[in-house]
Amino acid sequence: MTDITPELLLKAYAYGVFPMAKSRGDTDVFWVQPKLRGVLPLYDFHVPRSLKKRLRQGTFTVTIDQDFAGVMAGCAEATDIRSDTWINDRIIQLFTELHDAGLAHSVEVWKDGQLAGGLYGLAMGAAFFGESMFSRATDASKVALAHLAAILKKGGFTLLDTQFITDHLKRFGTIEISQQDYLALLSTALTKQGRFEGPLPQRDLEALLFSQRSTQTS
Repeated sequence: MTDITPELLLKAYAYGVFPMAKSRGDTDVFWVQPKLRGVLPLYDFHVPRSLKKRLRQGTFTVTIDQDFAGVMAGCAEATDIRSDTWINDRIIQLFTELHDAGLAHSVEVWKDGQLAGGLYGLAMGAAFFGESMFSRATDASKVALAHLAAILKKGGFTLLDTQFITDHLKRFGTIEISQQDYLALLSTALTKQGRFEGPLPQRDLEALLFSQRSTQTS
């Protein structure tokens, strides 16, 4: 296939298409455009009781764009739960270049000075394309996702694209919409400009996420 460049990647995302590899060790990348798309409505982000408690405990330290390479490596590594991933060396290289250009971002979660979890994705306009997350400590990836949602809400983002929907993501309010509806949301989001800035102080995090609805279920 045609060699994928960062510029081509940005054009693909603007049309609702994203890259994946068949496995960690595969050298090829293919394009994906799901007929049903997972999105997490930022206005309706749900914080389970257990996560709310964890966020208030201060167990973790959260940073932004401090160890992008470490987060990508964590997302690409095999675990007891998943023996392989779709992130290969070419995808790592492409997103590293986009990070260097200020377009791809990471949320790092630290515990006792060690990277315990995190996530990464691509910001374009007021859309954020969440690529992958990982966790080496209980709730670390959930903490990263909560901080991401708060950062996006404060920064004026209107679309958080999760690509697919999983039982894990459903807990936070992720829904599945048609490709047509997704492209309409994407088109609107790309006409605006979000600001990816953080991490947020605890008071801002709580103000943005801890609504009455967020505390009703665990």
